[in-house]
Amino acid sequence: MVQEKQGVVPPPPEPEPAQEWPLWSRLAAAALGGLLLFLAFPPLNWWLCAPLGIGLVVLSLYGCRPRRAAWLGYVAALVFLLPALAWARPIGVDAWLALVAVESLFYAAMAAGAALVFRLPLWPLWFGALWVAMEWARGLVPVGGFPWARVAFSQGETLFTGFAALGGVPLVSFAVALCGALLAFALVGPRRIVPAALALAVPLLTLLLPRPGDEGRSVNVGIVQGNVPGEGMYALGDEPAVVLRNHANGTHALAKAAREGKLLKPDVVILPENSTDIDPYRDQTARQIIHESVKDVGVPTLVGAVVAIGEENRATRSLVWDPITGPGAYYDKQQLVPFGEYTPFKEIFLTLFKRASLVGRQSVAGDKPGALRMGPVTIGAVNCYEVAFDRVVRDTVRAGGTPLVVQTNNATYALSNLPPQQLAMSQLRAVEHNRAVVTAATTGISAYVTPDGRVAWQTKERVADMNVVKVPVRTQATVATRVGAAPEWALLVMGAAAIGVAAWRRKGEER
Repeated sequence: MVQEKQGVVPPPPEPEPAQEWPLWSRLAAAALGGLLLFLAFPPLNWWLCAPLGIGLVVLSLYGCRPRRAAWLGYVAALVFLLPALAWARPIGVDAWLALVAVESLFYAAMAAGAALVFRLPLWPLWFGALWVAMEWARGLVPVGGFPWARVAFSQGETLFTGFAALGGVPLVSFAVALCGALLAFALVGPRRIVPAALALAVPLLTLLLPRPGDEGRSVNVGIVQGNVPGEGMYALGDEPAVVLRNHANGTHALAKAAREGKLLKPDVVILPENSTDIDPYRDQTARQIIHESVKDVGVPTLVGAVVAIGEENRATRSLVWDPITGPGAYYDKQQLVPFGEYTPFKEIFLTLFKRASLVGRQSVAGDKPGALRMGPVTIGAVNCYEVAFDRVVRDTVRAGGTPLVVQTNNATYALSNLPPQQLAMSQLRAVEHNRAVVTAATTGISAYVTPDGRVAWQTKERVADMNVVKVPVRTQATVATRVGAAPEWALLVMGAAAIGVAAWRRKGEER
């Protein structure tokens, strides 16, 4: 027996049950956790699978060293992201696999950090903060970031959704990750009832949050989904102006239905991104086709166009078209799609991949939020990919945009899991900012989301459709709109501090 002057040196504590798991069981838990995360996302929307999946991932990591945890986190991410991002396959299987491989690295880094913070008291809190930090990093790098498949976007209309009004999308992700970590803690911690009760309480807290009321204003918004002739990478077809004519005809049909009393009389009309495949500034015929359709409907119409900027560049533009004066105010898309609207590292990728040349003219980003006056309202224009980016949507609302209008072109990814995933993002944005959201898509899903996140109307995909919906006009700002990115930064600081303390403790123990 080893003794010191003060007494007997106690034996080292026995490892907790989770630390004795064999590697195969950890791999199984990580993979199953990743699969459950996927099942939580649209189109399945089994939202409870999100905290359950994260709980399993936590169990697979608990008690591991950082290096092994990183590999387990990578496995969980692969199982999750391969099906969640399967919509990218029309671009190319190699592009899909490369995207998943790169994005999974962020989960591996988060898992390595989690292995450290599990040694701290209250570790479910620090784990939730690390999850938010991981999603923040994914939305920042590389090439402008890719914030798709954030866990909050699996919570389009659930008990967790209400957190968006307090701290935006990051707080929803934190709540889901915290809930999952508490469930895991209930299995490995000494007091199981308390963390289990807290896990149940987290989503139920949103039932106590006050909801903004109706303000007594509304606007009738016409939505036209014109459809496209092709599929995949060649969705717009080979014959020019087909997409333009489809949406012009849809606008004429909406005007006729409104005159006949079959639809409400619109105050404004929204067409999708790329609703004209011909630049109306440079082509007189395209300009005339658009103007005749807008003149027929008789109200300001938001046209989605790709317009030339000089001889080498272009812009993805939301263009207000007046039935009398024609094209006027516009918003140019700020958050551009890499390899879709511009080619990063052109000299390398244009040399290595012929598909990179399909981008054509390189897009230039706008520098102003999309608050555009249309008839009786100032709409908030958001263009497709941008709905995933917190700053773009928040700046648009702060500039006075209400309701929010998402113009989108998902024709390349029609009938995949991308359109329903994007609709769920609109649901989160509606609650986050207390704004109705109207989505107009070329092939679907066009939709109207109420300020409380409910999908009140939507189209099917790959069909021409139209409607006029009565949309509430809200101006009251949520806490999330007012405080902006502050909750996210607070969580980032929490996560970084937890890593620092855990690393310092570990270094002290190794001395």
